[in-house]
Amino acid sequence: MFTDGDIEGIIAKDLVYFNDKRGWLVELFRQDELPGELAPVMSYISMTRPGVARGPHEHVHQTDYFCFLGAFTLYLWDTRANSPTRMYRMCVTDTKDRIFIVPPGVVHAYKNTSGSDGLVINLPDRLYAGPGKTEKVDEIRYEDDPDTPYIID
Repeated sequence: MFTDGDIEGIIAKDLVYFNDKRGWLVELFRQDELPGELAPVMSYISMTRPGVARGPHEHVHQTDYFCFLGAFTLYLWDTRANSPTRMYRMCVTDTKDRIFIVPPGVVHAYKNTSGSDGLVINLPDRLYAGPGKTEKVDEIRYEDDPDTPYIID
């Protein structure tokens, strides 16, 4: 059903650590390094236990800006109607200390592949449940669908 390959619109880049005698600092995002239309409006951090997956799900409007601070496998499926990579599946196993920007219409999931808890920071461009948490959440979830085509290995 899906073809394995790179998906158009997925942006990946390494987190750069600035080290000194006190420890380290990492810039998670800089406005001058983002595509012009992308503007994060909130952030959150999640911890995922070893061997546990989050997703698959997709957003109609939201772009996710994931910062992986642990060993995860990232799964992506392109379902966008007008995408040149429609029906492509992309699996990334080298997510540690990397950023991945996932546009709307790309189904995504990630799984902690390490032996310890892993952290993911997200800086999406939409507020969860809108201003004041008064709107419908922009998510289409597939986790509990026994017939889902979005399979996590």
